[in-house]
Amino acid sequence: MGSIERSRKRIQLWKKAAIHFSLCFVMGFFSGFAPTSTASIFSGQANPYRSTKNLGISAQLAPQPLQNPSENNRSLMSSEVAENPANSSATHRSTADELSPRNLLIVITTSKPNDRFSGPFLRRLGNTLKLVSSPLLWIIVEASNEASNNAELLRTTGIMYRHLTYKENFTDAKAEADHQRNVALNHIEYHRLNGIVHFAEVSNTYNLEFFDEIREIDTFGTWPMAMMSANRRRVVVEGPMCRSSKVVGWQLKDLSNHTSDTSNPIPSPDANNGGIAERKHARINISGFAFNSSILWDPERWGRPSSVLDTSQDSIKFVQEVVLEDESKLKAIPSDCSKIMLWHLHIPRTLTASPSSSQSKNRR
Repeated sequence: MGSIERSRKRIQLWKKAAIHFSLCFVMGFFSGFAPTSTASIFSGQANPYRSTKNLGISAQLAPQPLQNPSENNRSLMSSEVAENPANSSATHRSTADELSPRNLLIVITTSKPNDRFSGPFLRRLGNTLKLVSSPLLWIIVEASNEASNNAELLRTTGIMYRHLTYKENFTDAKAEADHQRNVALNHIEYHRLNGIVHFAEVSNTYNLEFFDEIREIDTFGTWPMAMMSANRRRVVVEGPMCRSSKVVGWQLKDLSNHTSDTSNPIPSPDANNGGIAERKHARINISGFAFNSSILWDPERWGRPSSVLDTSQDSIKFVQEVVLEDESKLKAIPSDCSKIMLWHLHIPRTLTASPSSSQSKNRR
């Protein structure tokens, strides 16, 4: 009998525990559906919201009615209309400049063999080009036996570049420089690189606005440049004479003795045969012009037969002839040619000591 009573008590305990568990489960289940913003169902307060005094809100800060709000809105709208046109036009221009794609700048740099200043000047030019806005492609042409000297330097510039080499040997420095430029131009023609081509010597110094100006070139562009020589107090300005954005002639001005040599290379029709009369050939520096690269691989686009370039083996000579052929296609940079943005420092292969330094050495 004792065992039966113990089993009944255990069953009753389990029943009570199950009932309590079920009630708690049901209460928790339905309390989950109650809104959180309302007061507790166990609260005896009639108003669940707190008074404004407890919230720290002053009763004096009552909202004041607006006096004729329509007039205020009209004045606000009129001031916005008066101020917005200039701001909106400037915003549209800046947005258009950001969305319009910029022309690729193709900068070609040649090197002189056995030049002890090649490395420092090449690094200096690379630092300048690094400040130019993209897109920009730097093409460096060197002899194959000297290319390893600057290969590591070019990898650390952070500029998109192509390092071209050649194996030919030359005894004439000018012929070798023309060959290097032809190697670069043939590379542009073969790969059909579309952009504005500029020949940048390692000893050139630039105003950064110069690169923004030449991006706007359609066909050809030219500009005045100052040339200086090491150990000599001489500055020569060479380049076009301009009327607004048109080239009307060429000049070579020596600022040291204030002498100048001007020429008017604009062709004039010959009365006898309707051709081009003979004229004085203009002199243009290799760094004094830029051109659209499509003239190399799509000459018909610019009104020239494709057979002209195919039969010509000297691409740089072809480009120089085309640039000086019709000055009406040249764009003056800047528009009035009144600002020099490029300086070229001529450094001879062997630097001679100045007279003052030699005299001081003799005194010692």
